[in-house]
Amino acid sequence: MTSIKKYLFFLFILVLFASGCGVYSFTGASIPPGAKTISIAYFINNAQYVEPSLSQSLTDALRDRFQSQTDLDFVKEGGDLQIEGYITEYSTRPVAIQGDETAAKNRLTVTVKVKYTNTIDPSKDFDVPFTRYDEYSSSEDLSAVKDQLIATINEYLVDDIFNKAVVNW
Repeated sequence: MTSIKKYLFFLFILVLFASGCGVYSFTGASIPPGAKTISIAYFINNAQYVEPSLSQSLTDALRDRFQSQTDLDFVKEGGDLQIEGYITEYSTRPVAIQGDETAAKNRLTVTVKVKYTNTIDPSKDFDVPFTRYDEYSSSEDLSAVKDQLIATINEYLVDDIFNKAVVNW
């Protein structure tokens, strides 16, 4: 075999091994050997101000991420990997105060408390809050921009939770 053919053959074997063993995926997820299932509980909104769509959209986004980027099977409860939590803050406050003491921007902040349980490797368990925010112009009404703000914040929160749970870089 020529050196290029040997290299391609080696690369092919390496790709087959890495994708077939279920331990590593090209999305960066590092699933512990033996983990086959995941359960993600509904995130209840315990914030002082409750945005009705936030719980469902966050829970769905987190489930979608794990479904699209891992080979884990979803179970209702008791998965090898378990994620549960609740929303502790949904608030808006002025930022970027101008010279005339009015806000140029407002900030929407969402905080979630997440408990991750890894029954295969309990040393990876955590119980921590995650906070993300997005800003919008003070000339805009929150009700007009909240859906886009929530989508952006949820994307960041899901990235943070997914990375802490299964990306070990």
